[in-house]
Amino acid sequence: MIPTAALDTLRSVLGDRLSVSKPDLEQHGQSESHYAPAPPDAVAFPETTAEVSALVRICAARRIPVIGWGTGTSLEGHSLAVHGGLCVDFGRMNKVLAINAGDMDAVVQPGLTREELDAELRASGLFFPVDPGANASLGGMASTRASGTTTVRYGTVRDNIRALEVVLPDGRIVRTGSRARKTSAGYDLTGLFVGAEGTLGLITELTLRLHGRPESIAAAACAFGSVGAAVDATIETIQSGIPMARIELADAVTVRSFNAHAGADMAEKPHLMVEFHGSDQSVREDAERFGAIVADHGGSGFEWSARPEDRARLWRMRHNAYYAALALRKGATALTTDICVPISRLAEAIEETRRDIDASPLVGPIVGHVGDGNFHTLLLVEPGNECEMRIAGELSARMAERALRLGGTVSGEHGVGIGKRGYMRAEHGGGWDVMGEIKRALDPAGIMNPGKLVPDGPGVAGDAEGGAGG
Repeated sequence: MIPTAALDTLRSVLGDRLSVSKPDLEQHGQSESHYAPAPPDAVAFPETTAEVSALVRICAARRIPVIGWGTGTSLEGHSLAVHGGLCVDFGRMNKVLAINAGDMDAVVQPGLTREELDAELRASGLFFPVDPGANASLGGMASTRASGTTTVRYGTVRDNIRALEVVLPDGRIVRTGSRARKTSAGYDLTGLFVGAEGTLGLITELTLRLHGRPESIAAAACAFGSVGAAVDATIETIQSGIPMARIELADAVTVRSFNAHAGADMAEKPHLMVEFHGSDQSVREDAERFGAIVADHGGSGFEWSARPEDRARLWRMRHNAYYAALALRKGATALTTDICVPISRLAEAIEETRRDIDASPLVGPIVGHVGDGNFHTLLLVEPGNECEMRIAGELSARMAERALRLGGTVSGEHGVGIGKRGYMRAEHGGGWDVMGEIKRALDPAGIMNPGKLVPDGPGVAGDAEGGAGG
């Protein structure tokens, strides 16, 4: 527990914006995954970078763990307070600080969500393209190096961040990067903090790269006889230079869930769901070229539409795939996991995974950002059924091992948190030790989101006398 004297000192900074109420602690101890709740000892609601710095200084002096919180949509237990401590909720730091239309960038606070940013940008003719599906906070997206359905064209969040402001584990405030489009001046500290999952500091400001809203957008879905045919069509599309904005795979089980949950009427076969951005003419040409590739690979039902309501219906169905999957088994919870492989090995990885799941007693839809070689499974488990959870864990482990065997990574976008930490040695070898050394150099007391991502070092916060052990 956080000592009473430390709580009083924290309260002197925030007043009633420091909470130890049971509802706040329970809310911030949950996640959207299968991990057991792990509530913090207190929740802080800062409004400025200076307040965040003051909180971290107080925690550093007393070796109290500090965990950042955006919207709580991460899937690998990133925000769970596994050693107790102080949860820093950035919900009140949710402003757009500047929109620089001429330079196509924006400066925002970390608690702003991507949908809130999109609404602010509409009048500018610009947009921020990274779409992980959930209405995540931008600080959380940066911390987990998020990507999603549009990555095939616009890149991950790493490719769309120019600069950060970060509070370090000792309370210092540093700025990384600049608004310039490139630099060759020193280490890439921005890249270091993007994807660090809050283990090296708390992001308090982001400078984001923006893109022009396309003149025309069209979307479509088409069915294939097999996953292999759908992936082969994807590979040929990319190799042909067609600039797809989205190219998503839904396997037959996922399509069955779409039909049941969204009232769709799709053939129960693997589908590609695609989107084209550009001028009216280029979108038409791209759609026609893609349609020809679909036909060459035995695809069917390809009809594209530029009507906003048609596009919204298609992507709402895709973004609700998690809830559609849960509806396949009433009362189930889901162990969700993802891997990413070179796209030339993607069909092999998906087909092996499908056979693995089908040979088990579990239901498990597969969806994928196939343009990136990234796919997800949602393994449906009866709550409290230890046997089913063990089987789901074994299937997830085989997926991770398969990804490494095929030259890929154990997580394309969900991140590491607590769930994937056990695979980091196998993926990175001695590189994982280097990550631990960087962690210890910046955070020798181990207070920043301990128990996540990197190897535990000596004296992890929460284990020391007077700390905030869970």
